[in-house]
Amino acid sequence: MSVSFDFTGKSVLITGASSGIGQGVASAFAKAGADLTILSSTDSIYDAAAAMHGNVKAIKCDISDASAVTAALAGINRLDVLINNAGLEKPTPLSGTNPSGDATFERVIAINVNGTRNVTDSLINRISNQGRIIITSSIWGKTAVGGFSAYVASKHANIGLMRTWAQELGPRGICVNAICPGWVRTGPAMSSLGDLARTQGTSQESLLAEIMSAQAIDGLMTPEDMAETYMFLASEGGRNITGQAINVDRGEVMS
Repeated sequence: MSVSFDFTGKSVLITGASSGIGQGVASAFAKAGADLTILSSTDSIYDAAAAMHGNVKAIKCDISDASAVTAALAGINRLDVLINNAGLEKPTPLSGTNPSGDATFERVIAINVNGTRNVTDSLINRISNQGRIIITSSIWGKTAVGGFSAYVASKHANIGLMRTWAQELGPRGICVNAICPGWVRTGPAMSSLGDLARTQGTSQESLLAEIMSAQAIDGLMTPEDMAETYMFLASEGGRNITGQAINVDRGEVMS
């Protein structure tokens, strides 16, 4: 049973909304009447916007480039809800010999950490008092898994940014929180599942069954399953919640 939210008259920006969790969350905000802007570094953001119902504007921008972010977001005059969802999930195992591993590590950090900061800093003076900032972290922002050091570090950093900004922006009544998804059926997550399975010498099916067995509630989530938590935190119901990293993982990590 879905929960109904109304964001009519609210200005909402969601990064990384061309696919996966970002697209699922953006579609829900569009249906709820938000004046929505969605952003991604790929042309597919325009197709994503066209498929959504409501007032949706698409922006193509590489958020790791601070000057590009400033230019791309110049047309936004006021913002009520900022959802920093854009992220890159790639394996970065220690190798000792492979220079390309360094490039991947730096790219993950550039998008997931620097990019989150670039977007937030560019818009902070246009976010309304009593507004909302939500960052997509991960349960790996509270735990860890071998071979994904850049992604895990970036998701821990996202929680650190969130806690710092919650303190900094509290006097303006701006609530800042992070959502930590568990396993959701997205392209990057399934790619990571494949990488982990190969590293462990097992099949994707066996590994996924092992992961599901660690959840209190069985089953793999979809991007649409995530939307209501974002919408609640962005709504009036979330007005007293700030500085929190909230797991949405069917009980896989209980912290």
